[in-house]
Amino acid sequence: MKKFIQENLKGDPIIWGIVFVLSFLSALTVYSASSSLAYRQMHNNTEYYLFRQIILIVAGLCAMWIAHRIDYRYYAGMARAGLWISIPLLIITWKYGLKLNEASRWLNIPLINKSFQPSDLAQLSLVIRLSYMLAKKQNKINCFRSSCLPMLAWSGLISGLIALTNFSGAILLFGTCLVLMFIGRIPIKYLFIIVLSGSLVGGGALAFGQRGGTAAKRIQSFVKGEISFQAEQSYIAIATGGVTGKGPGNSTQRNFLPHPYSDFIYAILIEEYGLIGGVFVLLLYLILFYRAVAFLPIATNYYGGILAVGLSLLLVFQALLNMAVAVGLGPVTGLPLPFVSMGGTSLIFTGIALGILLSIAQGPIDNSLTTLKKDAAGIRYNKYRRSKEERYIG
Repeated sequence: MKKFIQENLKGDPIIWGIVFVLSFLSALTVYSASSSLAYRQMHNNTEYYLFRQIILIVAGLCAMWIAHRIDYRYYAGMARAGLWISIPLLIITWKYGLKLNEASRWLNIPLINKSFQPSDLAQLSLVIRLSYMLAKKQNKINCFRSSCLPMLAWSGLISGLIALTNFSGAILLFGTCLVLMFIGRIPIKYLFIIVLSGSLVGGGALAFGQRGGTAAKRIQSFVKGEISFQAEQSYIAIATGGVTGKGPGNSTQRNFLPHPYSDFIYAILIEEYGLIGGVFVLLLYLILFYRAVAFLPIATNYYGGILAVGLSLLLVFQALLNMAVAVGLGPVTGLPLPFVSMGGTSLIFTGIALGILLSIAQGPIDNSLTTLKKDAAGIRYNKYRRSKEERYIG
């Protein structure tokens, strides 16, 4: 068994462990949170959403396994294609997508009759491509035109298109890009320009987007201290959970809290597993972030390190924002808890992101890649230049 795990589950074992624990918690909590809904809508079949979630979790784990077997350097080219594909898909989704809660975030896939959220593809592609651009432009990082302008264009365009239907998701993505660019040594003066440009794009999205009015009202309500029905029911769930919780499957607020299996699953988790369970889940995400950041100084090249940081930022920021909303530290959003909330394509793309992290942890997988030869040549050249300088100084 140990040999099988070592041969098939490569990369960081701690990340694998975190994913399996989150998957187990997801199945338990989604089953509890959705059982009442399944009873009403699926002819008394309370296990319907449990089996559906297990299938999606297995699909996410399969995507993760496949992604971790591919050399992470291949994903830069895939991400570029993904960005170009995302642009028309996001526009089509905005105009003709499936509507839920006054927002069109999904496209229906013909033949299989399943929904697909293009913003998941766009987010992952943007973080991968931005990481590649930061690594490639390190020697010209102070040049706004050649380095910062392309990053600003892609970040603003993709975030702006997502903001038309999902303002909170766009803010999360743009914030992740800003932090990643800061870590990637983009000068502060250029970051201010990027923030200003992003604010203008965000304002346009609020004016013309589908959820601009709702987002503005939620922010105003939060600033004024007004508590919405969703937030109130979430607070009740957390307060009644206490330190140790009511136990698995014993939630009562699942019958009153809107979307207890997705946006507010953290509140149900605390109600059933208590403060101990809530802190435990928070620590799992923080450990995931720590393990990913640890790749930065030990990665075989800068691209691998900065990509690990970018992917972990995207996942952990979303998790922290979801938790903050549940406990009252932020306005209500529609963001799920990564790899825990009930979902479809979000689980698949989260699995791909985690698989890329595991690929980075392994180092180069395909030694025939041209980029590896270029990196090696660059290292030899830098060693030669340093030795020459040392001889000259001596």
